[in-house]
Amino acid sequence: MPAALLALAIGAFGIGTTEFVIMGLLPEVATDFGVSIPSAGLLISGYALGVVIGAPLLTAIGSKVSRKTVLVALMGVFIAGNLLSALAPSYGVLMTGRIVAALSHGAFFGVSSVVAASLVPKAKQASAIALMFTGLTVANVFGVPGGTALGQQFGWRSTFWAVTVLGVAGLLGIVFLVPRQSTSEGSGLRSELAVFKNLQVWLALAMTALGFAGVFASFTYIAPMMTEVAGFSAGAVTWLLVLFGGGLVVGNLLGGKAADRSLMPSLYAILALLAAVLLAFVFTARGQVTSAVTIAVFGAAGFATVAPLQKRVMDKAAGAPALASAANIAAFNLGNAIGAYLGGLTIEHGFGYTAPNWVGAALAASGLAVAVVAGLLDRRGASGELKVYGDAPRKSSSVDTSGMFAG
Repeated sequence: MPAALLALAIGAFGIGTTEFVIMGLLPEVATDFGVSIPSAGLLISGYALGVVIGAPLLTAIGSKVSRKTVLVALMGVFIAGNLLSALAPSYGVLMTGRIVAALSHGAFFGVSSVVAASLVPKAKQASAIALMFTGLTVANVFGVPGGTALGQQFGWRSTFWAVTVLGVAGLLGIVFLVPRQSTSEGSGLRSELAVFKNLQVWLALAMTALGFAGVFASFTYIAPMMTEVAGFSAGAVTWLLVLFGGGLVVGNLLGGKAADRSLMPSLYAILALLAAVLLAFVFTARGQVTSAVTIAVFGAAGFATVAPLQKRVMDKAAGAPALASAANIAAFNLGNAIGAYLGGLTIEHGFGYTAPNWVGAALAASGLAVAVVAGLLDRRGASGELKVYGDAPRKSSSVDTSGMFAG
């Protein structure tokens, strides 16, 4: 795999760390600014909102600029946001810094997916996307626990200074390791928006939103589930999250390899496995050993979907994949918000801390149903029985990378 993927993975590591590390620093932030824990928790919601808005917006703005230039600019936005957070004199400024950093999140992963796929042969594209996303998964294993420990020891601002340094490292890696690339022939905002005439693009986005809604319906409430149902101490939750993060890393890489061999069958199998694991979690959460094993498998199944889902939307938006790819990152975050909300409703209505697993299983199964519909439309469209591409039927099975490299 090209060294350029390392630079993209470093950027992904920094972004993944800054997204999730605030969860472990809420008490310190709340105390420093004299706000409640729920108010500090809005820093998470603000970040998610920034991702949903920034992903399509910044990608569309950069549609006529070379992808390397876009990545450099996005890392600049990320660095600025975290620097503002580190220096924030008030809660409002910290929220602003979080939102600024979040604006780069979706566009970075969207454009990086396209760049990663362009660096390797067609048969390895999903694996390349998975390797880029490895930075995000490793952030959950090392970056988030390490950043939390750093913030607790030296103050929460030290964590944002450290993430700013990571952003600079990612920026330098992109500058020196990522090849100079041009936009695809005929690209621009009009051609990027045209991909949304494709029904299959919308189905791919729906698969993503539903699949990750299933993941976050359960994962959002993993701490109270483990302490109140499984009987773990509060201190043990950190190690259970590390176990979950290890599953993310393994599942991400395996999902990429599986998608390279056979994309849609891999999606069917992974989404079915995710639904089954969440269903089983309703029962295994009652024992410590069984819940620990389930958490690791849950992490693997949840993130095994990422590379195949990203590759699917890129395939169906071939010729202008960047905006659709970034929209898919927004769909991940939209799914996170929907899943967390629906899972919380079950707890509020007295169904217990394992009830979100039922919701997660149903959402993952819905994602599988959408995938089956998309697969059937693929086959019907290929035989000329149904047009699913807006103005005219067309087929593609890979990212169009022709003309991407200049010189």
